Amino acid sequence: MCGICGYIRKRELSPEKLRQMNDTMYHRGPDDSGAEIYPAAGGYQLGLAQRRLSVMDLSLLGHQPMHSENGRVVLVYNGEIYNFRELREELADYPFRSDCDTEVIIAAYLKWGISCVNRFNGMFAIALYDREEEALYLIRDRIGKKPLYYWYEQGEIVFASELKPIMACPDFQGRIDRGVLSRYLFQQYINAPDSIYENVYKLSPGSILRFQGGQIKVWSYWSAGRAYAGASKFPVGSYDEAKEQLKALLKRAVSLRMIADVPLGTFLSGGYDSSLVTALAQECSAEPVRTFSIGFHEEKYNEAAYAKAVADYLGTAHTELMIDEADMLRMVEGIPKYYDEPFADPSQIPTMLVCKLARQQVTVALSGDGGDEFYCGYHIYDKVAQAQKLDLFGAVVHHLCRLPGLKQLRVQDRLPFKVRVIAGNRERELKTQFAAGNYPGMARAMVGELPVGKHALSVHYPVESSYHVKDWQICRMLLDMETYLPGDILCKMDRASMRYSLEARCPILDPDVMDFSYRIPHQYKYRAGDKKHILKEIAYDYIPRELLERPKKGFGVPLDKWLRGPLKEQLLCYADYEFVKRQNIFDAPYVSKMVRAYVETGDRGASTGENYSGLAWAYFVFQQWYESFHGSHNVWDMIK
Repeated sequence: MCGICGYIRKRELSPEKLRQMNDTMYHRGPDDSGAEIYPAAGGYQLGLAQRRLSVMDLSLLGHQPMHSENGRVVLVYNGEIYNFRELREELADYPFRSDCDTEVIIAAYLKWGISCVNRFNGMFAIALYDREEEALYLIRDRIGKKPLYYWYEQGEIVFASELKPIMACPDFQGRIDRGVLSRYLFQQYINAPDSIYENVYKLSPGSILRFQGGQIKVWSYWSAGRAYAGASKFPVGSYDEAKEQLKALLKRAVSLRMIADVPLGTFLSGGYDSSLVTALAQECSAEPVRTFSIGFHEEKYNEAAYAKAVADYLGTAHTELMIDEADMLRMVEGIPKYYDEPFADPSQIPTMLVCKLARQQVTVALSGDGGDEFYCGYHIYDKVAQAQKLDLFGAVVHHLCRLPGLKQLRVQDRLPFKVRVIAGNRERELKTQFAAGNYPGMARAMVGELPVGKHALSVHYPVESSYHVKDWQICRMLLDMETYLPGDILCKMDRASMRYSLEARCPILDPDVMDFSYRIPHQYKYRAGDKKHILKEIAYDYIPRELLERPKKGFGVPLDKWLRGPLKEQLLCYADYEFVKRQNIFDAPYVSKMVRAYVETGDRGASTGENYSGLAWAYFVFQQWYESFHGSHNVWDMIK
């Protein structure tokens, strides 16, 4: 686990500058670092650098950049290849010098070419330069566990695990891409391939980029949509067969992720996913697994007692930390330093706290990420199923409200909120993405008009017809796998864990588990309204039902209370008319009026669609980020 960065450019950078870029990611790899510069074809200069968190083969033999034995390939890499020992047996003719997975990647590339990526079971962001092809390859794992940014401009490329190394590059202008802001405000994260900056992109999950002769080509080697389309043609025959095969695959995935030369544990919230992962880890371990959870003094958020009950039943070595609002508020100021670009999922705060707790004892922690997206676990999936049943009714209401007389009376505006949502849900590409109230319109209005030639992204993802599925739940799950999961959930965990030099591993996102999940008939996942049914039934094989069956609370943060309380004055300063106008990013009249109305009016309830805490928080986080990186501070202030 590490951070990587590098470039191919004609404008020279000194070795010292490359090391400085690399050191902005010290937290990702405090154990070792390497930075090397080489001449490349066509008058280019190649720079490769890495910060290392030692997890496998702790010796210096795992140092990067790593070169192939014949000198053809040089590589820097972030992540883990869990099946590297199996691959190594197939590559026995290569003269290995280390016992780490990095060298296996090199040997695999030399034998199988770039298609070797299809053999990797792991999480990874790879930068590989082939001197024979005179090409640089950037590769990201299937589901997007590991991040990889690149800045491409004027026939040159700079890449990194985070934005900070790119921001530290001397020629970087850092022009804000206003076209992404409406979507960011609405979604609270920026999804690949976009980033907050013009000409800077995230390599999409399951993608490969080739830079050769100043030109780039990007293609996808895996996607959730294509994988589902292929695997769902071969459904598992029976429920019992699906359950037993899934259990075996999950156990193997956990076992592979327990291979480490450093202390290892699991996150344990007491929910189904983390409890199942912990139970499987305990079954694979000869001694008690170390488990970690945080609890809240506010009872409506607190699940610590449930986590402890599961830990006691399984016999783990459990550590619990109770926190309060003050503990979380203290984390707010540091969010921009480790998230690099605006990221407004407030559960990032408790996630950072549990990562901090775990890092006091372990270097690797297993999480339950992915269970909700792959096994139909979110509450939104209930609403999507209801919306599909009511779609014809919604179409009729929509048609009636457009009749001249009723339209003139604005009848649709007088309908109950939920009826308005169903009636207004008419776009084929957005059927599962219906939104509360006027959130989409407000997000667009906050940004205002863009300059001529600039394009604003839709606040939604207009891609649903590409999945070719009739069931709206499946469609929304696939959408979440390609957007919310990598863009929000996995980004949150990567930055929160690496903030404390902790490696987070996700067994449910094992490639074999993911591919098999697409063969499981949907009624085994969502049975008579029971979400994650098959995953729950596997969990019950290890943990009594009464310890797990309860409403899900999740990591809660009292945004309204904060934004109208301890963060109120800061939010109002960020929304000051003169400040916003001078900044010239958002629409000053609208934002200043909207934020003040939010602060002073109070919460009128989520059921009305008029609780705008999400938009206000996303705006607050953006301004906090902007102040950190574009205000009086600079990137070097951020790493001191």
